[in-house]
This record gives sequence, structure tokens and C-alpha cells, in this order.
Amino acid sequence: MFLKAFDSLPEEFKNDTTRAIYEKLKKRKISRILKRAFDVAVSLVVLIILLIPMGIIALAIAADSRGGVFFCQKRVTTFGKEFKIYKFRTMVKNAESLGAAVTTDGDVRITKVGKFLRKYRLDEFPQLINILKGDMSFVGTRPEVPKYVSSYTPQMYATLLLPAGITSLASIRYKDEERLISASSDADKTYIEEILPEKMKFNLEYMENFSFFGDIKLMFMTFFAVITPEKEETGVEI
Repeated sequence: MFLKAFDSLPEEFKNDTTRAIYEKLKKRKISRILKRAFDVAVSLVVLIILLIPMGIIALAIAADSRGGVFFCQKRVTTFGKEFKIYKFRTMVKNAESLGAAVTTDGDVRITKVGKFLRKYRLDEFPQLINILKGDMSFVGTRPEVPKYVSSYTPQMYATLLLPAGITSLASIRYKDEERLISASSDADKTYIEEILPEKMKFNLEYMENFSFFGDIKLMFMTFFAVITPEKEETGVEI
């Protein structure tokens, strides 16, 4: 997995925290190569296996509500590069114009089929295409929309040294994120000022300790987090 020369990174990346993590990642070349090889091989095989299930999901979405089957949105990945993320649509048509960029527990924009897909993260199947393209990885910091990235502190940019991921340590710890911000009158503000900084602590921890086998462990943790019923209280212990 390619790392640019540090001096060629965007100016916002040039701080002590990012440099320290960059130097650690530079020494883990074998883990980076294995990570990319695993991403390509597994995503290709899984895409083939899921062709029929994805077709069924597409039909269910089309029958449930008006709008396209897929949801595409601009997100940010490695070195601040913007890309289009692919997901199955889980919300009503033009949902982005009807509320915040983040969703809350009981969000009325979520469709019936969408609620089921989000519960088991089935809406993220199309992101296998993003992985094949190299914009994402199975494990890595969840890709944020540009307006949230513009709120990053200098240290947070270190999380963009590796590709964005479908799952992460922060995703596991905050799998009930929608419930955490559901009581807020300003979901965007609550996310930027309260949720994002806490998630970034886990994301930076991941970057500090990155390894290929650590990624495999996080994938297993994600599987068990998805099949484990959510607790009523906020906070998730894994």
C-alpha cells in the first residue's frame, strides 16, 4: 500500500502527530502490502458470492420506496482525496436535503427495508466496489463527508494516512451512534463537537498500532458486534 513522501502531503497533514504516525506506518510495509492484497482478493470473491443476495436487496429497496437502489455520496479517504462511496439506499429519496448528514435513532427518513439493512450493515455491501478501486479498505477510519473533515484538528489528519474502511475500532465502540445523538436538537453540531472527537481517539489508536493481523482481529470483532443485540444504555462494551 503506497505512502506518499511526507513533504508532498497537504499542508494540514504536516504536524508532529501525523509525522510520528507516518514514520510508524512507513516501517510496516509488509502489513500494508498484505492489507491491500487481502482487500483485493477477498472483496472480489465476496462480490461474486453476493451477486444474488445483492440483487434481492436491490429488488426489496425498489419495491419499498421511490428512488434509486444505490446511494452515492462524496467522502474523504487517503491523503484527503475525495471519492464517491457506494451504499444501498436506506433512506427516502433526497434525504440529504431533509436533515443532517448523520442519522439519529428513529430517523423518519429511514425506510422500512433500510432499517433492516442498517441493523445488519447489509447496506454497506456495495462498498466492496470502493475497496476494489482502492478508495477504501475492509478496516480503517470510517470515511467522513468533506464538511466534517473541515472540522478536523491537525492531529485528526493522521487518520487519513491509510484508506478509509468499512469498519473500525471506533465503529464498533460507537455502533449505537444514532441513539447517542437522537436527543440532540442539532445533530451536526453534536456529532462534530462531541461524537467525532471521541471516535477520533479510537481512530488514532488504530493508526498507532496498525498491523495486518490487527485488521483481521477487528473484522472478527465487527462480526460479533453486528450479531450481538444492542444494549439499551448508551455505550457499547466489546
